Amino acid sequence: MRKKIKADASALLLAAIALILAGGVVFAVFVLRPDPLEESLSEDRVINTLFVIENRDKPLCSYVIMYYPGTRRAAIFDIPGSLGLILQRINRVDRIDTVYDPRKISAYESEIEGLLGVDISFSAVVTLENLGKIVDLIEGVEIFIPSPVDAYQEEPVLFPSGVARLDGDKAKTYITYELQEENSELVNFRRQRFFLGFLKRLGERNEALRNPQTAQFYYSLLKTSMSHRSQIRLFDELAKIDTDRAGIQSVGGNPREVSGQTLIFPFWDGNLIKDIVRQSLGSLVRPVEGSMNERVFTVEVLNGTLVNGLAGRTAELLRGFGYDVISIGNADSSDYERTVIIDRSGFEDVVRDFGEIIHCTNIRFDSLESESPEINMDAQSFEYPADFTLILGRDFNERYVTGG
Repeated sequence: MRKKIKADASALLLAAIALILAGGVVFAVFVLRPDPLEESLSEDRVINTLFVIENRDKPLCSYVIMYYPGTRRAAIFDIPGSLGLILQRINRVDRIDTVYDPRKISAYESEIEGLLGVDISFSAVVTLENLGKIVDLIEGVEIFIPSPVDAYQEEPVLFPSGVARLDGDKAKTYITYELQEENSELVNFRRQRFFLGFLKRLGERNEALRNPQTAQFYYSLLKTSMSHRSQIRLFDELAKIDTDRAGIQSVGGNPREVSGQTLIFPFWDGNLIKDIVRQSLGSLVRPVEGSMNERVFTVEVLNGTLVNGLAGRTAELLRGFGYDVISIGNADSSDYERTVIIDRSGFEDVVRDFGEIIHCTNIRFDSLESESPEINMDAQSFEYPADFTLILGRDFNERYVTGG
């Protein structure tokens, strides 16, 4: 009998030790494990976050925010749902949002990663209804409305022109209404301006959102796999973005009819957007002194060939990389053998980055500091030459300069 009691006591002791060890393992895994956001910050990496506004179980808008804490700069990419891709999950060509599952967005996230050529670190989904609640929580989103809107769809759509602060209901209407005379680009641009205003307001109200009671309600409105700690830390970082200087670039492409629907197929089989992302990431992490990190360089594109429309198509290419194309036209001759860049910016590293986009190394350096009376006259009439003039030659294949 005594032996049995000792055996039972030993078994209980072993069970207690096992429970303590198991508890320690659980504690180590779930409490002491490194926070993925803190790892990204400590390793000085760009943080890529997918933000989806969901309506009726489908993405209304999808934006990838690429943010580099070291410079506090961000690049934002708009992923249209009508993008046409060979979707790996279903092994057919279809809209990218076909694979979207509101219960688990990993397949959708993977397609976007393949499209942009980057890993997405974090994601956050907000339904249209919850978006309205967040807008009310942050006391409205301020946007500029260039022209008044007076229309009737399922309900009246009324927006006066000028600066307006939208409450939750107005915000939902603003990003969902579509007028007959509006094309998809105008609708997307309106949604992009709202999203920038929304990010700005989140940054302005970040301290208030950290209040424990407010934070509990706020984060309950977001669907994400992030821990509560990571959510707070991530939005602390995103609050540092200067949204007044951040732009949103849409993933563009050529429209084609497929199975009765219009799909947008990314330019150059998707290689162009990957190039744009690579250059954007390079710009984010590159330390730039003074006001250079805030400057948008201007470009003049001239067609030095007999190929019709070449300057216009190249202008769209360069706008995708964030350059301000202020004019297009024909060169003084249509017989240019070699493409040439004329630089007036005075920043040699910057113009070489510009040339790298189209693999052009034929660069001539000019200066705006000229005694020429023509330059002085232009200055008096506020017509300044562009930072770069790009003259397209016969060695340009509409994407790259070929033949060295």
